[in-house]
Amino acid sequence: MKKIVSVKDVETLIRQGASLETLAADALLTPSARDLIRAHQASGSNRQSSNGGKTSALPSASNIGANSSPQELDAFFRTPEMEALKQQICDVGQRLWQRAYVDGNGGNIAIRVADDLALCTPTLVSKGFMKPEDLCLVDLDGNQKAGEKKRTSEILMHLEIMKRQPRAKATVHCHPPHATAYAVAGVEPPTCMIPEIEVFIGKVPIAPYRTPGTPEMGKLVADLVDKHNTVLMGNHGAVSWSHLTVEDAYFKMEILEAYCRTIWVASQLGTPLKTMNPEQLKDLLNIKQNLGIPDPRFGLKECELCDNEQWRPGVTCAVPNNGAHKETGTDPATEQTVQAITDQIMAQLSSK
Repeated sequence: MKKIVSVKDVETLIRQGASLETLAADALLTPSARDLIRAHQASGSNRQSSNGGKTSALPSASNIGANSSPQELDAFFRTPEMEALKQQICDVGQRLWQRAYVDGNGGNIAIRVADDLALCTPTLVSKGFMKPEDLCLVDLDGNQKAGEKKRTSEILMHLEIMKRQPRAKATVHCHPPHATAYAVAGVEPPTCMIPEIEVFIGKVPIAPYRTPGTPEMGKLVADLVDKHNTVLMGNHGAVSWSHLTVEDAYFKMEILEAYCRTIWVASQLGTPLKTMNPEQLKDLLNIKQNLGIPDPRFGLKECELCDNEQWRPGVTCAVPNNGAHKETGTDPATEQTVQAITDQIMAQLSSK
């Protein structure tokens, strides 16, 4: 039986510095494995020609940047590490499409791969059917550095997030229906109802609408990412960032959409929705702070934690009762008017 060689097998050989010639001649290569071998061989030719026939180490994020030569950027774009990230983006894109979080060619994804470089999805390609070779490499100003297809027009928003939030390693933008409904209505999802969203996301603000793909839209979203990892975009959709992986950024979309859908269904049951008390939310915020996830409610008083003004009357701080009663001043003219009206009413009652 012929041996099947996967892309992971090829990545392992390259990482170990083994020659790809060791692969059996009669082995069956998966399409992804074959593409990686071709890319590796092409990058090897570029390295040899640029170094007088001497082979240099594969380029990495530590020695590559936006100002590197086109040959170096192209070789970096085709390294095993980049191929693995491309596949991760394609996997997340397919999950977005399967869950109906994107339609047509909507939505976009990006991963920061160097201090001033990011890998991103192309324009006019369905996220459910992307292939690794469709992806693009851009600098943090949006200039495309590698890739055959044109980069997404909304990359500027992702790049603004990365510039304003240094911890952002990956970003995901899509249009989950129930979450987007809140964005269209201009209502922030309420808080203090389900633990998962409190720990992994928290309050979800709404950035004002601007034309998608414009610098203005990116800046308005970026204004909110210092203390929020997920933002609703007015009349548009949602975007999230992660300090871990692109899959983690995607998880936030699943959590947000499930939450918005649950709250919408619960609101149809004809009974007031129950919320956590401030002490219970405080426990969740302690967990969240230990995980290194930002939240603007850190440090607030307990009575300020569950303020849902757009959803229900907010919780306000109670003034402590110290037993003293403070007399309020009265207006003499008002007192006279009230007394006159009272006298008239009493006179009418006594005459009956």
